[in-house]
Amino acid sequence: MRTSITRGIAAAGAVVLLTLGTACSNEREGSTGTDGGDAKGFAKDSLVGVALPAKTSENWVLAGDLFTNGLKEAGFKADVQYAGASTTVADQQAQISSMVTKGAKVIVIGATDASQLSTQVAQAKQAGATVIAYDRLITNTPDVDYYIAFDNFKVGQLQGQALLDGMKAKKAKGPWTIELFSGSPDDNNSKVFFDGAMDVLKPLIDKGDIVVGSGQKNIKQTAIQGWKAENAQQRMDSLLTSTYSKKKLDGVLSPNDTLARAIITSVKGAGKPVPVVTGQDSEVESVKSIMAGEQYSTINKDTRKLVAETVNMVKSLQKGDKPEINDTKSYDNGVKVVPAYLLPPVIVTKETAAEAYANDPKLAPLTK
Repeated sequence: MRTSITRGIAAAGAVVLLTLGTACSNEREGSTGTDGGDAKGFAKDSLVGVALPAKTSENWVLAGDLFTNGLKEAGFKADVQYAGASTTVADQQAQISSMVTKGAKVIVIGATDASQLSTQVAQAKQAGATVIAYDRLITNTPDVDYYIAFDNFKVGQLQGQALLDGMKAKKAKGPWTIELFSGSPDDNNSKVFFDGAMDVLKPLIDKGDIVVGSGQKNIKQTAIQGWKAENAQQRMDSLLTSTYSKKKLDGVLSPNDTLARAIITSVKGAGKPVPVVTGQDSEVESVKSIMAGEQYSTINKDTRKLVAETVNMVKSLQKGDKPEINDTKSYDNGVKVVPAYLLPPVIVTKETAAEAYANDPKLAPLTK
């Protein structure tokens, strides 16, 4: 069990986390349980609500369009809403409550703040709706029926390994000097990504093969509020001034593409060589940056596949069937282990981009 409360405990015991990393991954792959919410079925033209966070990345924008079209094509009435750009969760709370009032049979939630939706999901359950946490696990509530996402701990592991591989390609042996960045503290995924990356990096940090130049290794020190590019750039500016006036920076662990580009902008603005920088989400500008030899890597988490699997889950519920689940052990939200369907993420570098995006009409042309 890797997220929220149990994953936080594991992170505090680094040795235990490192020992269990591979075993828990195998548990995810072998799990075929189907526990979840009641499967009673409902009318095919019923309302399905989709509550998404602010449009902070290309993938959230794409997800909204795909949900609108996919649910309508399946015969449902779709109510797809985005939270506002503020850092509060009030917009999303109101939107979910509205979906309940309108009689939504299923509510899909990409949480703005994973820990502040328990009242709203309880309302949904009391009204007979099924609640699906999309991409971000909703925490501290028994009222989440299913979780659907890419395997986010694996995402972090891939990022950590990519950072190491990229640095080795430039300098065969350490020690390598790095900085760590993590996502917004109100996003449950931020810690999952960070823990996955540290599963790879911490043994080398403990050995002295990797050195965190600033000494800022705690996730509270590395977090970027709201996943905002300006916050990442400001932190990188500060690190360069305080730590790297003479010291060379070999790599930066960035949890997503938006922050990666901000970090690169900061380094270039300071007139320093661009280090190895990781990312996630396969955003257009970052794929361009990878092909230009600046950003080192990203993660391909095909939103089209994730939305399609979510719509399939809704279809199963409509028929009164249990939706497909491939994990019943990993995602403890602090109150219950949420049955999950996890998709495999794919690491992408300049060398692998053409193959990774061969079937993506938007990204394939960028790799030619």
